[in-house]
Amino acid sequence: MRHVNGMRGSAMAVVVASVALAVAGCQPGGSGADTADGGLTPSGTVSSSASSKTDAPKPGSSASGSSTPSASRPTPTPTPTAPASSAPATGGSAATCAASSLKVTARQAVVRPAGTGTGAAVVEFTNVSGRTCVLKGHPTVAGAGNGSPEMNVPLTVKPTGAASSVTVAPGGKAWVKLTFVQVQGEGDGYCVSGSAPVLYPTMVVQLPSSGAHQVALDDGQFAECDDTVTVTAVTAIEPS
Repeated sequence: MRHVNGMRGSAMAVVVASVALAVAGCQPGGSGADTADGGLTPSGTVSSSASSKTDAPKPGSSASGSSTPSASRPTPTPTPTAPASSAPATGGSAATCAASSLKVTARQAVVRPAGTGTGAAVVEFTNVSGRTCVLKGHPTVAGAGNGSPEMNVPLTVKPTGAASSVTVAPGGKAWVKLTFVQVQGEGDGYCVSGSAPVLYPTMVVQLPSSGAHQVALDDGQFAECDDTVTVTAVTAIEPS
């Protein structure tokens, strides 16, 4: 009887051990393969020998093997160039009056040396153009023999006063005054120097860069001595 009970106890022990093994195999991750050292490798763990390796993407390629364009450098933004200035070379000031923009006349001056000659004359420059322009400097003067500029006789000019630019608007005027060596006496007169008086029907008056202009007196002819004249610079104030 004791022998039978012992065998039953041994059989129960085997059953209990089998059940324990079966229960262990039913636990999560409990199903596995024998490792070389007799342990178990859980099925959720991927070993390096059992897994398939994925190659890392090569430079310049995507994971799918397609080529990725290399990053382009940003194009520098060009610096805007300032437009050439459209301003004139004179810096915005009016240009010198051209000869064609001027009407020039002459008359005997009220204030002149005593004598019987012309004595002095006022030359008037009128801007007949549609634009403002500038007159400047002292004039040169020549007597036109027989009224012909081609037969002129340059006079010795003695400038007086400081020269400055005079701006003349359309229709505006500027002036110079010519003072001659006066003829003395009656009739044809005489010159104090002893030279013979000279009579010119017209004079040629020229301002720097504004052309030469032939002018006649509005009340007679130019009678003078020594072919010498004192001239003022062009002025915006009408001389007497």
